[in-house]
Amino acid sequence: MNTNQLSNRLRTVAQYIPKGSKIADIGSDHAYLPCYAVKQGIAQAAIAGEVVEGPFQSALAQVKADKLEDKISVRKGNGLSVLADDEVDVITIAGMGGTLIASILEEGSNHLGGVKRLILQPNISSISIRLWLRENGWALINEEIIEEDGKIYEILIAEKGDINQGYGDLEEGLLLGPYLLQEKSAIFIKKWKHERTNWERIIRQIQAAKSSNENNDKIVALQKKIAIVGGVLS
Repeated sequence: MNTNQLSNRLRTVAQYIPKGSKIADIGSDHAYLPCYAVKQGIAQAAIAGEVVEGPFQSALAQVKADKLEDKISVRKGNGLSVLADDEVDVITIAGMGGTLIASILEEGSNHLGGVKRLILQPNISSISIRLWLRENGWALINEEIIEEDGKIYEILIAEKGDINQGYGDLEEGLLLGPYLLQEKSAIFIKKWKHERTNWERIIRQIQAAKSSNENNDKIVALQKKIAIVGGVLS
């Protein structure tokens, strides 16, 4: 992967950046995504944010190698703290857990005033992001699910608007993704069959161990998820 040829995962994220946007890529690592977006004429300017020194230095080096210092600002800082107010209109966050992405958005919510679109790619726990979006007035406008190198990823796109947009059954939609649920692609089915099998295994392990109220609550929660998935896959 390089700034001319992204992974399928990051290329899918880039496809949802509106042309002419000013973007901030949080947790940018090597800054491949912002460099690609600028070089392809998708974004007019970008900020690459990194909190870890090694990736921050890698991003600086990549931007310099691509001679994009006049269009891409590489900044070291935690989450959205690298942004000034109304500095960007699109934020991308890719390759983290959904809970972490939601906490980054929550902690940096004062920097979201001028942002028109969020493009979020969690590695796990997409439900954490869907819940945060609903609680903060962001409408989920589209989703994609892809498989790359044996791993399955979801990409969530949100804009300010009707938080109920796209949702049918709320509980199903939050867990499985309202747009993904409508399509029920082969990758979607593969993901949730695997998740259901994993949950069933965890329940057997808990039942084989000493029982506790906490474990019983966990079994009930997992059984609820299994029932939701079972109803969708049947």
